[in-house]
Amino acid sequence: MTREEVLSIFREAGAILEGHFILSSGLRSPVFVQKARVFMYPDKTERLCRALAERIRAADLGDIDYVISPALGGLIPGYETARHLGIPAMWVEREDGRFRLRRFEMEKGARVVIVEDIVTTGLSSRETVNALKELGARVLGVACLIDRSAGEADPGAPLISLCDFKVPAYSPDDLPPELAAIPAVKPGSRGLT
Repeated sequence: MTREEVLSIFREAGAILEGHFILSSGLRSPVFVQKARVFMYPDKTERLCRALAERIRAADLGDIDYVISPALGGLIPGYETARHLGIPAMWVEREDGRFRLRRFEMEKGARVVIVEDIVTTGLSSRETVNALKELGARVLGVACLIDRSAGEADPGAPLISLCDFKVPAYSPDDLPPELAAIPAVKPGSRGLT
C-alpha cells in the first residue's frame, strides 16, 4: 500500500483534521490525525492492518510470538494486524501512570512486535518497549500505521511504518502566530484513566 493510498483512506474517513491541537506528546499542531474515525470502518481498518502486517513480514524480523499494543489507541490496529499475522494480540495499559501487561502472562524471551496507531515522538512506544523488556521480552520492532515524525522519532526499537506523514509540531511556548490565534483542543487519549 502506498503512502497516498493510506492518506486517502484517512481522508475518506474524515480523519485528517485542521485547527490547533494539543497532541498526546504535549506538542501543538495545526493537523490532527483522528484515527478513531478510520477505526469506525472495519473495511478500512482491515485494509490498513493487512498492509501493515505485510510490511512487518517484509522487515524479516524472524518469528514473532505476540503483537502487543499500548491501550487505548493501539488496541484496534494491534488486534487486526495480529489477525493478519496469525499470532495472538495483547496490550499494555496504564497502572499508576506506567504501562503494564496487566491482563496477560508472557514467557521470558517472548519475541514481540509493538503495533501502534500513530507515532509522533515515540513516547508511548518507548514506554511500551520498557515495560516489555522489564518482563524479559525481546522487542523486535515497533510498527505503526502513520509515522508523523517521518523517521525522526525514537520508539526504542526499529520502526516500521505504513506511511510517513510529517506535519509541523510545536512547543506550546513557540507557536507560530496563526496557530496561537486559534483556541487549542486536545482530542488525544493520553492522561485519561
